[in-house]
Amino acid sequence: MSEESFNTLSGKVDDLIDLCAKMKRENQALKANNSNLQHEREQLMEKNQLAKTKLQSLLDRLKSMHNS
Repeated sequence: MSEESFNTLSGKVDDLIDLCAKMKRENQALKANNSNLQHEREQLMEKNQLAKTKLQSLLDRLKSMHNS
């Protein structure tokens, strides 16, 4: 293998190493973002359920007042 070919191959390997490191950082950031979004979704679902419960309670009270 000539020195030029070796240098070209070495450069490509270095580029692959850099790309792998970049992809690993991006993957970690995406995982963190995904985790945050899942937590936010859970909180929103809890708030939604609380709002439904309050609304149902209000409707029940209105029905009760109407029937009295």
